Amino acid sequence: MSLGQQQSARGVACLRCKGMCSGFEPHSWRKICKSCKCSQEEHCLSSDLEDDRKIGRLLMDSKYATLTARVKGGDGIRIYKRNRMIMTNPIATGKDPTFDTITYEWAPPGVTQKLGLQYMELIPKEKQPVTGTEGALYRRRQLMHQLPIYDQDPSRCRGLVESELKAMEEFVKQYKSEALGVGEVALPGQGGLPKEEGKTQEKPEGTETTAPTTNGSLGDPSKEVEY
Repeated sequence: MSLGQQQSARGVACLRCKGMCSGFEPHSWRKICKSCKCSQEEHCLSSDLEDDRKIGRLLMDSKYATLTARVKGGDGIRIYKRNRMIMTNPIATGKDPTFDTITYEWAPPGVTQKLGLQYMELIPKEKQPVTGTEGALYRRRQLMHQLPIYDQDPSRCRGLVESELKAMEEFVKQYKSEALGVGEVALPGQGGLPKEEGKTQEKPEGTETTAPTTNGSLGDPSKEVEY
């Protein structure tokens, strides 16, 4: 079997080799460049839309499909409803007030901004997905590495016979129903509470309710979300 690697990366110079690579030339079955031996994600980073389509494809037809949205005119294709978080902090000056704005390319959905910021502070600073930083590039590289399209779509694999296509389709359905899961972002002692459809979840005694904000995302901190 050979892998259907993204052709959009062909000919793109390597970000790691700094001009020494003549351009990405995909290996027939290994996830590397034949020219410099670096991985594909070191040559061509995916776009926001590609990332959201990739995660949407993973979550569709699963119990986490509510984290996706249907693409208009997309023939049933679903896209991940990515949550961004914007932090705006005033800067004290003697003149007109100015603001320092930080945009996180991804943040846990369904949580208050306060909890979302606490979550981000637990991530090493160099890996926090802040727009325009190495942390944002790291997140994209990880998505390309962990979610190759040929792991989810047998039509992107070259050389499969009909029986192998059907076997892989069944495998994808099975891991979506039995192995696929999402992380849960919650304060200690507030996660893992039973949820009943149609009923409001009671909060543990002594917990403080955080006022909703217009920055970041809103919702119940114990809601299951995707990492």
